[in-house]
Amino acid sequence: MKKIIVMLLLSAAVISCKNSEEKKETDQTTTESTENLQTYKGDFIDTDGAVVLLGSNFIYGVNQNEVSSNLSKQVAAVKENDFDMVGVTVKGTVSKNTNTDNEWEELITIKEIVKVNQNPSEVDIKLEESAKTN
Repeated sequence: MKKIIVMLLLSAAVISCKNSEEKKETDQTTTESTENLQTYKGDFIDTDGAVVLLGSNFIYGVNQNEVSSNLSKQVAAVKENDFDMVGVTVKGTVSKNTNTDNEWEELITIKEIVKVNQNPSEVDIKLEESAKTN
């Protein structure tokens, strides 16, 4: 009887060790895949359902996911009006757009938020309203 109990305990210990090794491998794979992502720096704007990342030499539509929603919330806290763009640094993957409903040629799927600026970006062109004179 003691031999059977010892054998059961020994087999349970071996099986539990094997599962923890598999979990470690999965965690390492996730970390490595996050490290292999491209970093993108640009201005982020989220207005009326259009979510865009505009860089110095690219413009990408943004795939809606949990990370992009969190980024939208962080940017909303910084914006002064609906059309302000906020500088961000993110990690993600860019893919060709296969959705015909969306007009962007390429879409970025944001996987990680690296940095959100604390002030809106400076506007390149300022339009001022002037009073009409007769």
